[in-house]
Amino acid sequence: MRKKLLAAMGVALALPIIFAGFASGHGYTQNPPSRSYNCAQGVVKNCGDIQYEPQSVEAPKGFPGAGPADGKICSGAIARFAQLDDPRGGTWPTKALTSGANFTFTWTLTAAHASTSFRYFVTKNGWNPSQPLTRAALDPAPFLTVPFNGARPPLTVTHAGKLPSGKTGRHLILGVWDIADTTNAFYSCADVSFS
Repeated sequence: MRKKLLAAMGVALALPIIFAGFASGHGYTQNPPSRSYNCAQGVVKNCGDIQYEPQSVEAPKGFPGAGPADGKICSGAIARFAQLDDPRGGTWPTKALTSGANFTFTWTLTAAHASTSFRYFVTKNGWNPSQPLTRAALDPAPFLTVPFNGARPPLTVTHAGKLPSGKTGRHLILGVWDIADTTNAFYSCADVSFS
């Protein structure tokens, strides 16, 4: 009996440590529409599990130095969300944007969490939209960073900023929501077309 009690106490003590690295917040970009949002809305078919939980692309933070592996960035390297990494021959629906213009990004959060920042990266000119996303395909620095300094965002959070200049044609915008008090971030890939 004593061994069972000690084992149960050990499990009870270990659970907070095991789950401490996972954020309670979840979210995705709605504007521009992320791949996960397009799947959840039925705009894109054959998406697998992400259509039921578009808010769940959570992976280690520290991008681009850390985070999900190249080729698995859009899924957060979560196998059951692998459809997000499939370029589908470069046919994901795109949101029309104007290079260098002002734009308001919108995230939908299903649970807010203490946040470090929201950052936005874009692919380089000449990237290949028929290949899975890699770090080498992205401009190395985010074109927009919105600091949150540990504050909790509202469930619908918007960020006004300027889109990158000198972009034309099909591109991908990667939104990264860095969580302040865990080791994780949320990743959101949106296909866009710049004029």
